[in-house]
Amino acid sequence: MKRSIKNIDIYCDGADFASMKKFYKMSYIKGFTTNPSLMKLSGIKNYESFSKKALKIIKNKSISLEVFSDDINEMDKQANIIASWGKNIYVKIPITNTKGKSCLPLVKKLIDKNIKVNITAIFTTKQVMDVKKYIKKDSHVIVSIFAGRIADTGIDPTKTISKSIKLFKDYKNVKTLWASTREILNIIQADRMKCDIITVPISMLKKTNTLGKSLEKFSLETVKSFYDDAKKAGYKI
Repeated sequence: MKRSIKNIDIYCDGADFASMKKFYKMSYIKGFTTNPSLMKLSGIKNYESFSKKALKIIKNKSISLEVFSDDINEMDKQANIIASWGKNIYVKIPITNTKGKSCLPLVKKLIDKNIKVNITAIFTTKQVMDVKKYIKKDSHVIVSIFAGRIADTGIDPTKTISKSIKLFKDYKNVKTLWASTREILNIIQADRMKCDIITVPISMLKKTNTLGKSLEKFSLETVKSFYDDAKKAGYKI
């Protein structure tokens, strides 16, 4: 990266195995996240096979793998199985199931077994505050706040993220994560806020070479691309 990112860890978000393998080699990528929707989009048919294949490459960086049941007891079983695959795994547990039932009691049960947990699909400050009631200061937990989706509703997500950062300031192993990243600027915003982690989609990671780029140069390149495309198309008036 051309621009220095001082305060935040960048995680690669996706389920494209070739890209995950490529970005694992990048020193600025500190971890990986994925979810069932991304796996489906990438054509993954076998959850366990894909996960174990990824773990053979991603050996010494964090990787978050999500449960996919809607039943709390079944989530518990899946979480224990997933956690058994590697010490670098954070098991992703949604803040609620599809019926709105809280999954935080399950989160507490898992962290009491020393399982690392990524609490996902968090949208509100109240949900962040509820998380604090169920975890301990030494818990290994990622608090994933879906900033992009919050912003899609016209609400500023930075207030919720800021609250999470303050709430867990003294929790050494609890990290606030900026999720559903929409644009490169979000990396700068999250970094300035001293957010711990930001997940960046694979498609967006390919654009990080524009960080710190001269706007004058970028403007000229854009004008040239329009001109070249018009010329190649053979447009005439």
